[in-house]
Amino acid sequence: MKYLKEKSEVSKDFEQQMSKISPFELKNRLINMADESVRKLAHTMLNAGRGNPNWIATTPREAFFTLGQFGLQECRLTFDLPEGFAGLPQKAGIAQRFEKFLKENADKPGAALLGEAYNYMLMEHAADPDELVHEWTEAVIGDQYPVPDRVLKYTEVVVRDYLNHELCDGRPPQGNMQLFAVEGGTAAMCYIFDSLMQNHLLHTGDSIALLVPAFTPYIEIPELKRYDFDVLHIPANRMTDDGLHLWQYDEKDINKLRDQKYKALFIINPSNPPSYALAPETVAQIKDIVDRWNPNLMIVTDDVYATYIPHFRSVLADLPKNTIGVYSFSKYFGATGWRAAVVAIYEENIFDQLLKNLPRKRKAELAKRYGSLTMKPEEMKFIDRMVADSRQVGLNHTAGLSLPQQMQMSLFALFSLLDKENKYRTRMLDIIQRRLKALWDNTGFTLIPDPLRAGYYSEIDMLVWANKFYGEAFVDYLKKNYNPLDVVFRLATETGLVVLNGGGFDGPEWSVRVSLANLNEADYVRIGKSIRQILTEYAEAWKGNSCC
Repeated sequence: MKYLKEKSEVSKDFEQQMSKISPFELKNRLINMADESVRKLAHTMLNAGRGNPNWIATTPREAFFTLGQFGLQECRLTFDLPEGFAGLPQKAGIAQRFEKFLKENADKPGAALLGEAYNYMLMEHAADPDELVHEWTEAVIGDQYPVPDRVLKYTEVVVRDYLNHELCDGRPPQGNMQLFAVEGGTAAMCYIFDSLMQNHLLHTGDSIALLVPAFTPYIEIPELKRYDFDVLHIPANRMTDDGLHLWQYDEKDINKLRDQKYKALFIINPSNPPSYALAPETVAQIKDIVDRWNPNLMIVTDDVYATYIPHFRSVLADLPKNTIGVYSFSKYFGATGWRAAVVAIYEENIFDQLLKNLPRKRKAELAKRYGSLTMKPEEMKFIDRMVADSRQVGLNHTAGLSLPQQMQMSLFALFSLLDKENKYRTRMLDIIQRRLKALWDNTGFTLIPDPLRAGYYSEIDMLVWANKFYGEAFVDYLKKNYNPLDVVFRLATETGLVVLNGGGFDGPEWSVRVSLANLNEADYVRIGKSIRQILTEYAEAWKGNSCC
């Protein structure tokens, strides 16, 4: 390749315009450019821009489909018409029939997991056999509205076990974790923002804080007119002595949260896109701030990538009273299409306390809002208000995540809990780490070992490596002559590769975000080489201009 600057068909004006839009909208433009490149050149388009994984967890799905066969069988016991009608499953004796079904179908895919899951619920939670199997059967068939609407009884039990294991490292705090099953992490985010506002816990123009880089919607939503929050962006700007990113936070920046004007703190942990867990000292610092300085600080932690960090411990586990936790099953189990996630709030929490402390006028407004649901709306918990708000209150009777989604969520959780040797996790982490190594080895850059790195994404700051290889004069040249988006546009137009701009996530402007989830190991070799080639060609252009 000759100098990319000479080959690029993307104008500087266009790059400047595109720098203002969301990276996820920019992704669509990049895909179109990459498609055009593929048509012109002997390339295969590789999309490393979106975090949708290229794997699925098979066993819990097999269990779901086999359970579905049992469910149909149970429905036909009630009545079975040749035109394609059947009745509803009956609770009486259903556990005994389920045990018989498992014995007769022991060789069916997923049957072993169903049997182990059934025994787990009976032994660990003394579940009523008929009640349990009836809930599972109605869930897989999807013949009812969700009851309870917040989350099914046994779905909450098993998912709580899973979260205690995955978000609390098997050491949950005292108290009862309550769950709200929702349509993916996206819905969780929307419901949380909405209910905090509807219940006057946050107001338009309030000061909040956000740890960045961050998943773009956490940046964009607070800017909407309805919220218009005054947002403190706390950057992960800690560096090693030799100038490499640690993707962690300076103590002085975290200490800004001591100011009680900051009503809420939003965290993505592990981060997106750097993909690093919060350092223990940062968690300890936030805990100290809550204990000593800002006791009413409301914390929302999005822990979608928790399972990629061995012995991960969420802020939810260390600050249970102040924290709302969000967890999605989408990424770890290859289930983005299932839209299965939960919002977690401990029973004793600051949100309910703040509701009690609202001015009388605000309480009266909320009593009117929720008065159709309960005789004592003032006693309604925040998590239940979220459920109501998710259906504009008037449709509360139809709230809740669909039963099949909750059943598959339960089987994902049970599959993981029953995998005592961690075979699935071990293989998953191996796949991710191999892809990460393939990417970085072929950039020629150095990826320093770090136990806090999840590796689901990787953020590469081109200016760091420009300085490492060629010095500050070259960095100044790049800043003066190129737009930070130039890298992602050239990857798309010259090589058919789609990555996202790190600046769109409030990361370093010249960084790129690569998803390690959705391509094969060999593809990351190509991406790594292309990134390094771009840097090399920039340097050649710089040297050429310096000589003339």
